[in-house]
Amino acid sequence: MFSFLQNSPFFYYSCIVLIILISFKWISTLSRTNKNLPPSPPRLPIIGNLHQLGLNPHRSLEALSKKHGPLMLIHLGNVPMLVASSPEAAKEILKTHDLKFASRPKLRIPDILLYGSNDITFSPYGEYWRQLKSIAVVHLLNNTRVQSFEQVREKEVALMIDKIKNSCGSLVDLNELFFWLTNNIVCMASLGRKYGGSTFADIMDRFMHLLSGFNVGDYIPWLAWIDRLSGLEEKAHKVAKEFDDFLECVVEEHVHKRTEMDAQCREDQDLVDTLLDVQRDNATGFTFHRDVIKALILVRVLFSSFNFEIKKLIRHPRVMEKVQQEVTETAQGRSMILERDLEKMHYLKAIIKETLRLHTPVPLLVPRESTQDVELMGYDIPAGTQAIVNAWAIGRDPTLWEEPQEFRPERFLNTSTDYKGLHFELLPFGGGRRGCPGIQFAIVIIELALANVIYKFDLALPDGVKGKDLDMSEKYGLVVHKKSPLIVVATSRF
Repeated sequence: MFSFLQNSPFFYYSCIVLIILISFKWISTLSRTNKNLPPSPPRLPIIGNLHQLGLNPHRSLEALSKKHGPLMLIHLGNVPMLVASSPEAAKEILKTHDLKFASRPKLRIPDILLYGSNDITFSPYGEYWRQLKSIAVVHLLNNTRVQSFEQVREKEVALMIDKIKNSCGSLVDLNELFFWLTNNIVCMASLGRKYGGSTFADIMDRFMHLLSGFNVGDYIPWLAWIDRLSGLEEKAHKVAKEFDDFLECVVEEHVHKRTEMDAQCREDQDLVDTLLDVQRDNATGFTFHRDVIKALILVRVLFSSFNFEIKKLIRHPRVMEKVQQEVTETAQGRSMILERDLEKMHYLKAIIKETLRLHTPVPLLVPRESTQDVELMGYDIPAGTQAIVNAWAIGRDPTLWEEPQEFRPERFLNTSTDYKGLHFELLPFGGGRRGCPGIQFAIVIIELALANVIYKFDLALPDGVKGKDLDMSEKYGLVVHKKSPLIVVATSRF
């Protein structure tokens, strides 16, 4: 029998094919071995280095980088991921080789929540994304558009100040007030009117929780059934449907209004009006479907402010006293700080920079993916490698910052270092072509709200609690939040 098989042409050709396959496998393995890859921590079969991430991956990766270097390669399941933990390594990814790292990995949950990743944050690099970025920069987030909502911001901040004033010395939850301030401003600018209520807040909270979650199937595809069994995908589909129903009503409401008046004649166009104009004019030749409009609206509506600043000021009375003096001198007895006053407040801006350094809102930035082989800092990085920048670790690097764990706004007073993506030692909003395009819109809200709260009120913790005992712990996610609310007693200064 065996003799017959040996003489069979089928056996002969099968042996040749087998030899070719074995040779190809050996050569490909050898070529990978010969690549000069970055240093890596030891990994386990199947899960790779997933077990080393812990509940706070930015902290775990910082510890690993101290052992393996500022540019290291880890494996999440079978997915290689480059981790940059120094300004030099970040610059290589975000600037020197920005184009090669300009894409995004395909992630299941953002795909469900964001119309197949048709938003500006998670869509892969290509012509579609370039068109979205152009629309955002030219029509939605340019200086003129941001400034056009100045009165909306000032009005909403004034309403928040009135709410604090009317508390009559009782307990005030600043977390909740800042959330609704941001929500109201963004909804007015994006949707044309406020959308409040516990139901809306609940949908937003569930959306952000899911978007920040970990999806096993993204890294170990054959275990994707775990995400379905756990209910993760079902929850994502449910939230996506709820938000889609809401956004569909918003868009239809705007379309209906536009049949009654010429949108070009309106002086206060919101985001939806602008997107509908772009869709109607189609000047770029870009096919602008309804889902694209809703995806762009959704990311804007989910914008979240960061209010670690108030906690830092309560913990550091010296800093609070100094910034209160600055805002008081700037106000010159007026009832409110206006946006035009903000450029004079250098110490306030330094406080915000220092807070963003210590409490980077997106600690690992949003992951990128290389589209080509690239040599980076002397190492060979294959195409398809994901890359993250540990902006949190860079912001606390003792080789870059003197006493990095200390809150010292003065370090930013006589320096050009900024958070706009050009200085790689401070990257709260990323950098390069995939950096956050909405920085200006976000920061002006934070500056205006913070300036007016500290101008109008002295803040104290209830029940005699000292500032040094204030809980500053974080809750990790795509965006980091404080674990505990900020409850204060606000006393009018005037």
